[in-house]
Amino acid sequence: MDFTKTEARIRASFAQQSMMQTIGADLAEITEGSVTITAPVSEGVQQQQGFAHGGMLFSIADSAAGYAALTVLPEDAEVMSAEVKINFLAPGSGQLEAIGRVIKPGRRLVVVAADVWSVDNGKRRHVAILQGTMIPVGA
Repeated sequence: MDFTKTEARIRASFAQQSMMQTIGADLAEITEGSVTITAPVSEGVQQQQGFAHGGMLFSIADSAAGYAALTVLPEDAEVMSAEVKINFLAPGSGQLEAIGRVIKPGRRLVVVAADVWSVDNGKRRHVAILQGTMIPVGA
């Protein structure tokens, strides 16, 4: 598989995600089996105490994990979340970084995980962990 094509395909797909645009997310890194997405905790994505809303944490973790799955699938494949679980570990603030990775690739299911980190005032904190199953579609 030509990874240059895979990376271009993932970047083009990410650019079409209005949710990621709305929250100011950026596709920071793509490698085979791993994708990193970053996003600021701006006023529009905070919960009542000023921390990142759980929905934002879930969104960037789910996208990072899903795109990680896409890195190990055929060029004509797309991917959708089949089931996902998230544990919130600590409040997130500042800049968030979701690192998605493939746990077990497969033709019918891809098991994935993502860790979400908060970087604020020089402190890096693990704020969430996600595990899920992605299903290839269109291949």
